[in-house]
Amino acid sequence: MEQWDIYDENKQKTGRTMNRNDWHMKPDEFHLTVLGVLQRPDGKYLITRRNLDKEWAAGWWEVPGGGVRAGEDGADAVKREILEETGIDVTGAKGGYAFSYKRVNPEEQNNYFVDIYKYVLDFTEADVKVQPDEVTEFALATAEEICAIAAQGIFLHYDSIREAFV
Repeated sequence: MEQWDIYDENKQKTGRTMNRNDWHMKPDEFHLTVLGVLQRPDGKYLITRRNLDKEWAAGWWEVPGGGVRAGEDGADAVKREILEETGIDVTGAKGGYAFSYKRVNPEEQNNYFVDIYKYVLDFTEADVKVQPDEVTEFALATAEEICAIAAQGIFLHYDSIREAFV
């Protein structure tokens, strides 16, 4: 079972861990998630569409990301997630950490921080190799096209990460 570090409300590791997706967190416990915004020099962004068999947000568009494993830092986690989900290696790409946000969900017992990373890298559609059990398709989209998808209510985290698409 994959383990995640538990953080306090100040984003400091507590020394405790939790099982991935074990939503029984106390009000002062958080886990860390990362999202990777990947932009080409022509201004287009790589977005992926979640598989239709996903339990949550099936078929919605998003940027690559996921949970940070116990002992892993955010920068390594986002590189791993981008590579796993898209086949793109952002090691050496221009960019890095951009900003964070925090969500407190006491009714769901799922509190978390999300670190957003943004990279600019020259790649082609042929370079993209999506992870079939996670991603059904991908697109290269402009910021305006992403905003239009978000307006349909089918782009995950858009309101929290929109500033990354500039």
